[in-house]
Amino acid sequence: MTHAMLKGANVPLDATAVRAVLRWTPGQGVPAVDASALLLGADGKVRSDEDFVFYNQPRHPSGKVWRLGQKRVPEGMTDTLQADLAGMPQDITRILFTASADEVAFEHVQALRMVVYDASAEGAEPLAHFDIKPETGAETAMICGELYRRGDGWRLRAVGEGYSNGLVGLATDFGISVDESAAAEPAPAPSAPSPSAPSPSATDTSAPTVPAAHPAPAAPAPSFPLPPQQPPSYGYPPQATAQPAPPSQPAYGYPQPVAAAQPDQEFRLPPQGPQFIGR
Repeated sequence: MTHAMLKGANVPLDATAVRAVLRWTPGQGVPAVDASALLLGADGKVRSDEDFVFYNQPRHPSGKVWRLGQKRVPEGMTDTLQADLAGMPQDITRILFTASADEVAFEHVQALRMVVYDASAEGAEPLAHFDIKPETGAETAMICGELYRRGDGWRLRAVGEGYSNGLVGLATDFGISVDESAAAEPAPAPSAPSPSAPSPSATDTSAPTVPAAHPAPAAPAPSFPLPPQQPPSYGYPPQATAQPAPPSQPAYGYPQPVAAAQPDQEFRLPPQGPQFIGR
């Protein structure tokens, strides 16, 4: 027989292992729901952070509570938790089944229901189901139900209480130390100025200037003067600046100057006379 539970109702459980399935209807704008479990002691708190079973820690160290993960079924999407009640440590008195929606309000989650099965009876009808309806719609995490000890057995209670500060707020309320965000990377410290190269902003002018231990030698002077650089004359061969040649050297490529001739003292004009004699 399946118990249709209302908020605050409780029913006894004869099963030694139970499977709690959270089911919802996916759609546009509907977030994925993550199931998690908290194992509490008699003081209502976890014994350590290891008593928190969720997507980043899907199995309890005792091996008695674990998360099976999300799955698509004909009725919608599911996320499932399972608990072995027979081998549960005696100092664990309560097990909370919770849901979170990745900081999205549960007013956007359609047809959320918790269905509890006897994990040892495969294919059997559910033991109970509970339709979870947030009170304000602004909740981002919900306690769907809980298992609690009563004498030598266990009972199931429908809770339906919400938290507006998400899974972090819910877990912290039960003693979990949650690191909400990674620590910010420290800004790199400015590098210290080199002692031999003080920063330009330094105003102390009394510091001595260290001379170079081995000054660089001066470049040797050229053995002959270099002609000045001339801009190119495009379309014509560049004009080279010629150095004046000594008088004893010929200027090759040009007519040689002829020295003035001295009169020949032995030269005589031929005798003058008629060129032709008439007949």
